[in-house]
Amino acid sequence: MNNPKSAIRNPQSEIPYGSRREFLKRTGSGCGLLALTTLLDQQGLLAAPAAKPTAINPLAAHPGHFPSKVKSVIWLFMNGGPSQVDTWDYKPQLEKHHGQELKDFDKNTGFFTEQVGPLMKSPFAFKQHGKSGTWVSEIFPNIAQHVDDMAFLYACHTETNNHSPALFQINTGMPRMGFPSVGSWVTYGLGTESQNLPAFVVMYDTLGRGLPKGYAQNWGAGFLPGIFQGTALKGQGAPIDNLHRTREVSEGRQRSQLDLLAKLNRRHLQQSQADAELAARIESFELAYRMQMSAPEALDVSKESEATRKLYGLDNPRCAHFARQCLMARRMSERGVRFIQIYSGGEENEKSWDGHTDIRANHSQFAGETDQPIGALLTDLKQRGLLDETLVIWCGEFGRLPLVQRGGTGRDHNPHAFTTWMAGGGIKGGAHYGATDEVGHRAAQGRVSVNDLHATILHLLGLNHEKLTYRFNGRDFRLTDVAGHVVKAILA
Repeated sequence: MNNPKSAIRNPQSEIPYGSRREFLKRTGSGCGLLALTTLLDQQGLLAAPAAKPTAINPLAAHPGHFPSKVKSVIWLFMNGGPSQVDTWDYKPQLEKHHGQELKDFDKNTGFFTEQVGPLMKSPFAFKQHGKSGTWVSEIFPNIAQHVDDMAFLYACHTETNNHSPALFQINTGMPRMGFPSVGSWVTYGLGTESQNLPAFVVMYDTLGRGLPKGYAQNWGAGFLPGIFQGTALKGQGAPIDNLHRTREVSEGRQRSQLDLLAKLNRRHLQQSQADAELAARIESFELAYRMQMSAPEALDVSKESEATRKLYGLDNPRCAHFARQCLMARRMSERGVRFIQIYSGGEENEKSWDGHTDIRANHSQFAGETDQPIGALLTDLKQRGLLDETLVIWCGEFGRLPLVQRGGTGRDHNPHAFTTWMAGGGIKGGAHYGATDEVGHRAAQGRVSVNDLHATILHLLGLNHEKLTYRFNGRDFRLTDVAGHVVKAILA
């Protein structure tokens, strides 16, 4: 070696060591590892060698901690905060005390602290439905037909009265950004049944009203590998960018490009000791290729019968946009997509369920956009025998005050009480759990925190929320942090 700075090379692999220091480090460590391997083998602590090396696929389907019938989740998210006392939580006393001040009310509860008014009765009539006798507002005539398949959690509560942190908390368990969403945790824990479609899909408003506040952080993977983040379908135009190959690239040429890229990445992966992010990146390229074959068909609702399209309301201009999303959700769910989230409403006040000014007009509009499609989704899943293996969830990020917000006939934010319902696999139909106080202000009995809600969702999927962990920055994180209890009363 005439040049003392030249790189020492392994003559067999031709992979450069880079320096003498790297050469000594590798060879020195190797001797120690040989000795350690011998000792571990003598103790029977080494696993049997695999027949052949297998590729790492972070989205491969695998069982949970215990058996479960539920294979997928469809989360219907009413963005903006629907009012519990105008939807599912009937309060006769609210009508009785209409116009009276709420004693000992903390004015800092809502967002607009200077606009606190007296108690306001619901502008909607309520009626009991089903064998369970569930009270439902008149704005949900279609969903009301399914109450015996649904379980209601009336005493849910959260920590914040502001949209963005409340959205982060209901979606990630934390009221601040940077943490994995529920869909990311679920796909990390279970993988997906479909290897040709995204594991976690998000659909937001298609009428130009914007994304939910906090934007893509609501379905982000946080510190989990990026392959577990949600795939958001665009509101206008092609639902997924670059879903179709350009005319200049043939299928064979694209396949050759991906094969070369995979070969280079896997060579690097072997040198990186199975780096999770790199493995996820390789899989994402392959998934994108497979999606070009499968996604167009899965998202094409024109293949459904005329009766099915009419059932969902695709012929109804008022709800056609949400109907299309619900129908696509059913199609993706039956094709193995693990987690689907649909947002009703956009970003700004009054363009979502954020009824500060006029609760009657606001909730009538958004219930009118969602009631028929959601009712049809439940009907369709049940008719196809899919409801037992699908968990359907309905909620918002918080509730609303039973008070009027001065300056209009709307209601301000209320973190102390909101209603969530679930239907489908593992759910005790017609169950009612928890209760708010007599006017619907606070969760009073059977209180359910966001951590409890998440623990219950994971349980229904066969996951123990205390065991589903990921090590990051030196500690084990989980969706429910250090809290959370499964609400066993609503389990079948």
